Amino acid sequence: MKHTLAVLVENKSGVLSRVSALFSRRGYNIDSLAVGVTEDPEISRMTIVVHGDDHVLEQVTKQLNKLVDVIKVSDIGGDETVERELALIKVAADASTRSEIIQIVDIFRARIVDVAPKSMTVEVTGDEAKIEAIEKLLRQFGIKEMARTGKIALVRGPKKV
Repeated sequence: MKHTLAVLVENKSGVLSRVSALFSRRGYNIDSLAVGVTEDPEISRMTIVVHGDDHVLEQVTKQLNKLVDVIKVSDIGGDETVERELALIKVAADASTRSEIIQIVDIFRARIVDVAPKSMTVEVTGDEAKIEAIEKLLRQFGIKEMARTGKIALVRGPKKV
């Protein structure tokens, strides 16, 4: 089972290293990790997706709360959330395949952000299923490179305190 954790931390150097070291010491794998500053420049928000049962989630939460720079840990997987990922996908493209790639991009409401003589770079945002679906369709043309952000998420409605 996948769990999505929202972790508020002090925006200091070394915090990401300490958080990731905690996971590796315990033998837990991070499925995705996205970090960025919040509306308060002194606080960063980590969105961590971890695979495991409720016991794993409980242990990870307890260990995170012991870290000095961690302000708050929330499991937002059970809440109603807005979730997004970003992917940049560089696809092999020539004159004969460009129009078909453009049709796929339009269907997924993605954008073409770069065109080169032998490739196109597509930017797509959405949930994990959408990213995987467009990736699957673009594979037939040959994916040269791909970069994904990992999930970011917010609970719907008023700010969760």
